[in-house]
Formats: sequence, C-alpha cells, structure tokens
Amino acid sequence: MYTKDEIFKAVSTVIDPEVEFNLVEMGLIYDAFCNEEGDAKVIMTLSTKACPLHQMIVTWVEEAVLRELIKVQNIEVEVVWEPVWNISMAQEHVKSALTQA
Repeated sequence: MYTKDEIFKAVSTVIDPEVEFNLVEMGLIYDAFCNEEGDAKVIMTLSTKACPLHQMIVTWVEEAVLRELIKVQNIEVEVVWEPVWNISMAQEHVKSALTQA
C-alpha cells in the first residue's frame, strides 16, 4: 500500500528534541513496510538504551504514520538494539552539526 520511502517521509516529521534533527536524517529508522490491508511496521532504534524519551518517541512515530498515511489502519513500532546506532549512520549534515557541537 505504502512504500518504504513514503513511510520514511511520514516518520521524518518526528524531530528528536535533544538534537533537533528528524529521526530519519539521524539514521534511527532502519526499515519500514506496509501491506495491502493497511498494517504498517517501522523498525527503528534510539541513540542510547537509556534514552529518557523512549516511549514518547515511539508514540510520536506511531502518530506521525497514522497522521500522514491515512490508509494505515494499524502501526507497530519495533525498537531494536542491533545494529547499535552510531553517528556514522546519520546523514552528512547531521554528522557535521553534531561533531562540531
């Protein structure tokens, strides 16, 4: 129903409040898919297991997908810890900004 790119675009509306970049450009979103019945899944990680906003960020991702992709009926967000996120997974402008900070 929706492509991976369309789901990534929806998730890109979620901004990490600590660094003010969206989750996609930070490299935190690993995969996404949606079937014809409107069941979507996002596989993501967080920058650290100790992230104090863990549940809030998951909720924001769910809300963004449901808001932006109106045919999605159900959304599952799976947080994984492998591969472990590191700054090299971020887009170049994010790496540059965060390594200068």
